[in-house]
Amino acid sequence: MSSGSVLIVAGFGDLEREVKLGMDGDQDAHCKNMRKENAIIQFIKNRWTSPYAIIIYFALIKLLIHLFTNGQYGYFRDELYFLACSEHLDWGYVDFAPLVAVITKLSLMFFGDSLSAIRFLPAVAGALLIVLTGLIVTELGGKRFAVMLGCLCVLVAPIYLVFDTLLSMNAFEPLFWMGAVYFIILTINRKDPRYLIGFGMFVGFGLQNKHTMLLLISGILIGLLFTRERRSMTNKWLLVAGLIAVAIFLPNLIWQHQHNWPAIEVISNVAATGKNVPLSPLEFVLQQIGIMLPFTAPVWIAGLCFFFLDDQGKHYRMFGIAYLVMLLIMFVTSSKSYYIASAYPVLFAGGAVLLEKLFEEKRKIRWLKVAYPILLMVTGGIFAPMFLPVLPVDTYITYQQTLGFVPPKSEVGHVGPLPNYYGDMFGWPEMVETVAEIYHNLPPEERAKAAIFAQNYGEAGAIDFFGPNYDLPKAISGHQNYYLWGPRNYTGEVVILLGFPPDRANRICGGVEEAGTVGHSYAMAEEHYTIYICRDLKGGLQESWHEWKSWN
Repeated sequence: MSSGSVLIVAGFGDLEREVKLGMDGDQDAHCKNMRKENAIIQFIKNRWTSPYAIIIYFALIKLLIHLFTNGQYGYFRDELYFLACSEHLDWGYVDFAPLVAVITKLSLMFFGDSLSAIRFLPAVAGALLIVLTGLIVTELGGKRFAVMLGCLCVLVAPIYLVFDTLLSMNAFEPLFWMGAVYFIILTINRKDPRYLIGFGMFVGFGLQNKHTMLLLISGILIGLLFTRERRSMTNKWLLVAGLIAVAIFLPNLIWQHQHNWPAIEVISNVAATGKNVPLSPLEFVLQQIGIMLPFTAPVWIAGLCFFFLDDQGKHYRMFGIAYLVMLLIMFVTSSKSYYIASAYPVLFAGGAVLLEKLFEEKRKIRWLKVAYPILLMVTGGIFAPMFLPVLPVDTYITYQQTLGFVPPKSEVGHVGPLPNYYGDMFGWPEMVETVAEIYHNLPPEERAKAAIFAQNYGEAGAIDFFGPNYDLPKAISGHQNYYLWGPRNYTGEVVILLGFPPDRANRICGGVEEAGTVGHSYAMAEEHYTIYICRDLKGGLQESWHEWKSWN
């Protein structure tokens, strides 16, 4: 071969090597791009399916459920009362702690007084409860399935559907309870007692929301005494937490003292009059199963097992003990079944963690990881219309009868075609319209001094809320905090009586005239009555006001 040929061949060889190297470089770049794209896809998948993403999904679902349903039916009896109390902001009220009146005032200021407006913050509280439940699950060691299961149980629990539909302290109570629980868990997990400051803040504001926060505190403190965690938690930071809680709660304590402890008087009167439906321990437990949805019972019972029997859960055993202590208190005091409903999210969290581990260890029952959540979603969806105002009332009654569902009664006086949480939403505008007609038909000289005297705060609150549309004066009542607001400047010469039985009306008045009747077909039985015009109330209103106190 000639030297020229050799050079040509060598040149082709170099070119071939360069082409090959170029192709290898392209392949390497392509592989790198593929790996980068896969990493991005995996990152997105992890983000969108992480435990925290699952928490957000459930919280949004919870919020949307209430935003789309809470404008139905009408104003609940207690909501009308809280609206009235928000016009009289104080550090305390006869029958409830002051925070809900402040929340009501804020709702009126920022959102208005429509049903959806005053119920917006309760819906937000329900969504935040889902968030706290999910965070507690992660702190207890749960992964994605446990987070999903814990949040799902809170989502479908009937009692929380009712709580988060209505403006009341009950909507916010679970949030304060679980906030306190969460900071205790952080204290244990991080081995940093400074987290107890958060515990103290939640306890303090929880007490300003509802005094039943004392139940949780009692349970946790007793639980702490019987667990090893007392060694790490009984330090100066627990004292600091206690001082913070007391400082936040102190204004209400001072108010209670200044008014001779009305909260205790109310509790005593309720017990003496037999207002609440008496429940045996078995009936109470069965109602717990019912209000949390029977199909969630395996989860919260597993939660008790997690706290008492599981090696991982033993560090948090105080929560299991706290629940049993609260249950015992409920048995002894014959309290309403929903008074400890706020304790269940932590039981759901513990149970979800235990079941997740069980399903991972036992291959034969792993199919339940799919089947059980589906069961909860289906049954929760079937029963949801019983606890969310989504159906026309006649359809609701038919649906209730078809399911054979009988809602539990918490008070003896709750009688009507609907459960009280629906029945007490009906009849108020119609009642006020009837009262307005009676009031404006009075002679001008009588109308000028006529008082509208309501038997209970629901009737009085309805007059105060709807009355301005009919040029009605504010109502008076001896019931709960209305008693402290007094008889205003009325003398008792002319009084329109709402909710007074005929024998009492005849007994207290110099002259009685039947003026009309009220009674919505869906309202509770006690809101079906005759309205009387009372002339010359015996003893007068100013002089005998102390006799009208009705704290129960």
